[in-house]
Amino acid sequence: MVLGRLVHYAVDVVLLSTVIAGVKRSSGFEPQTSAISEPTMRSVAEKFLGVGESVFEMAQATAVNSSYFKRASR
Repeated sequence: MVLGRLVHYAVDVVLLSTVIAGVKRSSGFEPQTSAISEPTMRSVAEKFLGVGESVFEMAQATAVNSSYFKRASR
């Protein structure tokens, strides 16, 4: 039961990080990690955002190479 909750929270954190990465890619806005004064917490925040970037890139690569997705015309 505890392990299930831990996995659930980990997945939630990865999803939140991925959404933040998507916002960064689409709008250019990103969290200002330099405003975090404690070096350990700043490092954790940067790793958190890096995981989201990696997941977003994998999802984007999957969509680009899939026949189920096509680029929308603007």
